[in-house]
Amino acid sequence: MAVTAVALLLAGGIFALASRSSDAAAQASLTVNLPPPVNDRIYGAPAARGRPIVVIDAGHGGRDPGAGSVSGQVREKELTLILAQALRDELVKRGRVRVAMTRDEDRYLTLEDRAAVARRLNAAMFMSIHIDSAPNPLARGASVYSLSDVASDAEAAGLAARENASGGDGARAGTVDAMLADLAMRTQMSASAGLATRLVNKAAGRVELRPNPHRFAAFHVLRRADAPAVLFEAGYLSNADDELMLREPATREKMVLALAQAIEADVASHARR
Repeated sequence: MAVTAVALLLAGGIFALASRSSDAAAQASLTVNLPPPVNDRIYGAPAARGRPIVVIDAGHGGRDPGAGSVSGQVREKELTLILAQALRDELVKRGRVRVAMTRDEDRYLTLEDRAAVARRLNAAMFMSIHIDSAPNPLARGASVYSLSDVASDAEAAGLAARENASGGDGARAGTVDAMLADLAMRTQMSASAGLATRLVNKAAGRVELRPNPHRFAAFHVLRRADAPAVLFEAGYLSNADDELMLREPATREKMVLALAQAIEADVASHARR
């Protein structure tokens, strides 16, 4: 009986040690918080069922704040999301298109993540919203960038280089060269330029525009969207007047209306072809 008791005590001790080791291992295990999948939610009134899909991309987000403002009170990623959400709501209310967003919260996405939303949904259009910054504090006004393998000017080339670098897994040179030679890519560039022209025309007189507001460069996110695509720079956060304008709801409302009307006109023009 004594031997049996000792054996039982030893077995119990071994079990307790094993349990504590298991608990310690569980506590020492590494927990990785994976980001949620990219959102493919489509917004639209019931009457808009079957209408073309427009993807709105709020630039930057998460660990990538984008440009800072003159006052230091707001960052690009916050204002781009506000503008994107307001544009989504306006388009849904008007009911002529359906809308998807690359992000609807403060989260980081690569350029490829953003463009992939448009490809998966077979979008009729892709618009990426950003806000610029410049060393010259007097620089101000909105601009529209379309896709091109050759930049319109040195500033456009520099902006494209910064945006391409900021969004992770950028363009791969071999793939880019092959795509630029393809007829489909040239067609996409032409469609992007047409969309940019409509945006400028609708914004003129309602939105503060910079001189020569339509510019072009090799933006990776526009190239990979596989749809007519533009990058809209709503103004300069490095300019005090533009910062105040972009933080004013009434001014943003005018900008959003001009963008919505241009989007609808462009989608309608392609639907008639």
